[in-house]
Amino acid sequence: MDDKSSMTQILKRFPSSLNIKVGKQAKALIQKEGLRPAQVDVIPGAAGGPKGIGIQGLDQAIFADFLEREKRPRTVIGSSIGSWRFASILGWGAKQGTERLAELYTHLYFHKKMTALEVSQICREMLQGLVRGKEDQILQHPDYHLTVLAVKSQKLLQSDQKLALATAILGVIGANAISRPKSAAFMQRVIAQPEQGTQFSMPQDGFNTQYYALQENNLEDWLMASASIPFAMTGISNIVGAENGVYRDGGLIDYHIDLPYQSKGIVLYPHFTDHITAGWFDKMLKWRKPNSVHQDRTVLISPSETFLQSLPMGRLPDRNDFVVKGLDQNKRIQIWKQCIAESHRMGDEFLELVEKQHFEDVMTDL
Repeated sequence: MDDKSSMTQILKRFPSSLNIKVGKQAKALIQKEGLRPAQVDVIPGAAGGPKGIGIQGLDQAIFADFLEREKRPRTVIGSSIGSWRFASILGWGAKQGTERLAELYTHLYFHKKMTALEVSQICREMLQGLVRGKEDQILQHPDYHLTVLAVKSQKLLQSDQKLALATAILGVIGANAISRPKSAAFMQRVIAQPEQGTQFSMPQDGFNTQYYALQENNLEDWLMASASIPFAMTGISNIVGAENGVYRDGGLIDYHIDLPYQSKGIVLYPHFTDHITAGWFDKMLKWRKPNSVHQDRTVLISPSETFLQSLPMGRLPDRNDFVVKGLDQNKRIQIWKQCIAESHRMGDEFLELVEKQHFEDVMTDL
């Protein structure tokens, strides 16, 4: 039996922990050359709260092993927890950075009666544990160019008063249901990135994208803005170097990041789900699909349904776990740690696929 037949038999006997979906050009390139680290020039990181720490093992396999085999300049573009994941990896290294993020996030404590200001303060303290003293490593990393996505609020979305904010959100939902660009009346995209290195830019798509320099004196604020969920957290103001205004979670526009990446090789996307939802408000619009041209070079790697069902709650960690009835702090921490430990199965399987280059046996069309 040859290696390919052997791998096929193994995959049939042991259900895969991974889903691998590929765009058309990515598929053609892998069929021709296999999946090689030298091909990878862009890595996106989605919004999604603690789901981001639920793929720790995959992140470590990709950043600490696979990409280290051939270093080159790469753009990491993150929204919300995606930007925090990447900042921690760049600041501390892949293994320590992912473990530090998971440890800090897992041991947070929230309850239902907390105010948005209190939640924001707790999250800022966590962020400081990730980036304080590591600003130079993050901003001047020789291999990775950090690109942070946020949103500049417009109209009533600038307010943290519940009635005004609720009115704005209803307006966004209605406008977005007509078309994504219609919601630009309430929010504009912001891209913050270091001034050195290849700059990520994109054609106008209706969101009046603004660009700012990511610097030591505003890195923390831009990362906070990128993760500041309306209602749950307060908006971020007075960011050094930015236009006056209130800045919020980048996932509102770019939830799973459906952008024109300008890749000349492979967009390697470690994700926590097997599909791409462009903006947070698109979750309720099942008919809205990602732009196939944007994802033409994407290799989307995510947990399989079999893997998810094997976890204690049948899914990855979730922000709602903090307030789930009957799930106390100690039990939640135990469950999250188990999920994180199990995620290393995904990393091991990915590296085995890289070693044997049997991606054609497992990849499907994105």
